[in-house]
Amino acid sequence: MFKSIGFIGGGRVARIILSGLERKKKWPGKVIVSDANADILKNLKKRFPKIEAAGGDLKKPAAADVVFFALPPPAIMGILGEMKPKLRRDAIVVSLAPKVSISRISGGLDGFSRIIRMIPNAPSVVNNGFNPLAFSAAFSKDEKKKLRTWFKILGDCPEVAEEKLEAYAIITAMGPTYFWFQLYELEELGKTFGMTPKEVKESLAKMMQGALKTMTDSGLTPSDVMDLIPVKPLGEDEANIRNTYRTKLQGLYSKLKG
Repeated sequence: MFKSIGFIGGGRVARIILSGLERKKKWPGKVIVSDANADILKNLKKRFPKIEAAGGDLKKPAAADVVFFALPPPAIMGILGEMKPKLRRDAIVVSLAPKVSISRISGGLDGFSRIIRMIPNAPSVVNNGFNPLAFSAAFSKDEKKKLRTWFKILGDCPEVAEEKLEAYAIITAMGPTYFWFQLYELEELGKTFGMTPKEVKESLAKMMQGALKTMTDSGLTPSDVMDLIPVKPLGEDEANIRNTYRTKLQGLYSKLKG
């Protein structure tokens, strides 16, 4: 669909998206990446030899069909002035950060309106991400449909209200971090109990799929679901874990919305 893609920022998020495109053999004709950190670009180029590394020059990726802002929120507003001269009026800007609104990006680009915000999800690396999108008013219904079809290379990409993107950042974008360390710990324990690496991985994957399906499809209340298993080895720690979720994540959400 796109002949060229530009990335402003070559860190984790760029690596995730490029991995998803490569895995599905949907690599565009040209990928240009800029980053002020030479080591980050060197590592990305090593992983993806086909990319064009633009160093700290923002103008080269800014001239692509689609320009991804793969930067943290504080850095986005600072790059817009340098991008304006090269950004094509028919291009698409995709911001991958929470907090910075479409209207603020548009204002920093002198009214450029073809802007999408996406909250990226790490499982996009295996084309199984959940990447909610918010479109500016500049896109027609047909354009949005075509763009969502392209983004589905990375996984699910529902269109959501822009004001909900920060909630998705907490719940889905950061969501894997709440569980991965526990699952890796279970994996190691399973090996010490005599299970093979393959047996542990397969059983954990099936267990998580079934646990989620029970939560979403059983029709049971939360208390009924959690009562299905009588032995709860971590039961005495649940109150502290719940409190950690409520205090830390609520605080982070307030910061993103502030």
